[in-house]
Amino acid sequence: MSVAVSAARRREVIDALRRGTVPQAGLDLFAVGLERFENALDDELATVAAGGAVFKAVRGEYGSGKTFFARWLAERAKRRGMAATEIQISETETPLHRLETVYRRLVERLSTASHPPSALRDVIDAWFYTLEEDVLATGEVPTGDDGTPDMAALADGVERLMEHRLAAVARTTPAFAAALRAYRRAQLAGDHATAEALIAWIGGQPNVAASARRAAGVRGDLDHFAALGFLQGLLTVLRDCGHPGLLVVLDEIETLQRVRGDVREKGLNALRQLIDEVDAGRFPGLYLLITGTPAFFDGPQGVQRLAPLAQRLATDFGTDPRFDSPRAVQIRLAGFDLPKLVQLGGVVRDLYAAGARNPDRIAARVDDAYVAELATAVSGGLGGQVGVAPRIFLRKLVADVLDRVEEFEDFDPRRHYALTLSPTELSEVERNAAASTLRAASADEVELDL
Repeated sequence: MSVAVSAARRREVIDALRRGTVPQAGLDLFAVGLERFENALDDELATVAAGGAVFKAVRGEYGSGKTFFARWLAERAKRRGMAATEIQISETETPLHRLETVYRRLVERLSTASHPPSALRDVIDAWFYTLEEDVLATGEVPTGDDGTPDMAALADGVERLMEHRLAAVARTTPAFAAALRAYRRAQLAGDHATAEALIAWIGGQPNVAASARRAAGVRGDLDHFAALGFLQGLLTVLRDCGHPGLLVVLDEIETLQRVRGDVREKGLNALRQLIDEVDAGRFPGLYLLITGTPAFFDGPQGVQRLAPLAQRLATDFGTDPRFDSPRAVQIRLAGFDLPKLVQLGGVVRDLYAAGARNPDRIAARVDDAYVAELATAVSGGLGGQVGVAPRIFLRKLVADVLDRVEEFEDFDPRRHYALTLSPTELSEVERNAAASTLRAASADEVELDL
């Protein structure tokens, strides 16, 4: 590969592919077919980092790479110092119309380049450290004979600066500022139990101890109406401690089509509300990305049920996909064709070989021709539906072929390996694709007495 890759990063990617999952990092190493979006998305990330806000919708069939796209974009955001979070929308766990639940999941999955989920406490502690540095830089904090600052005066200065920084948030959501203030006081007093409880409350967790809430002067749990105010406060904290923006991914939003009618209407309206708030400038530093299937955006049980939402997401896809604008509010992923699948396999093969003990053997036995053969066989086993093949293809390539070539000197995949696709290793979409092949084969085997 042309770019140097650390052993740890390579191992993380290969291990995920071996399990058949999307890697949490390193996606830029094999982001085949996404180059056309890079410039537009980088411009949008720059807009967010400069204090703007962006909304984007990504459409694609199952297996087209929507989750991969979202995580790839999250990596690009983190390289700019931004934070990122990915939320799986579901009827039971994270219904879209319950914004307090969406906010809680957002915080649970919050991460930065240096902090894994949940990074909330690390972010808040970094913010208070930044406030302390800013207060000390004014030179207004008295110091003792040994040069150490007066801690009481420093605490007072931090609290005043905090109130100033959160003034806009406190006007609409005073509880957010009150909880931060109480968290700071609990920390200074060494009351770690109260501090932990208040971090949980700021993160939207329910059932926080009443004693901790009393310490902050707040009541109850976070509700639907306060959730957006808390998001606004979180963006302020992130920006002040060096993270210029937050990428929020609402993944699998098409699940709204399968919920009860009144719940669907509430979810669609919540999405419309979020888009309007982004457009109104309430959330400087927010990049909101949703992913869904074409049926959700175009079908009668999705976006089209709410005319104002349909108007906001309207995008003309009547032209050749080659001429789709990556700057549009809604972009489509065309999915994989066989050449792209083969290219992806070659990239992963080279990534694997770069960290292997026997790279020459891998290059010889898993050459481009064999990668093409395997890609053709896997997609053929899935009814020719190349778009749903990448996950299982890469799993077979890594776990069944590359690992064996690496471990066994006499293993030759052309002679010793025959592709099998077991229903237990396939996702529901992959099983349906494989079943179509079986049905076609069964129909061909029927003998007609003519």
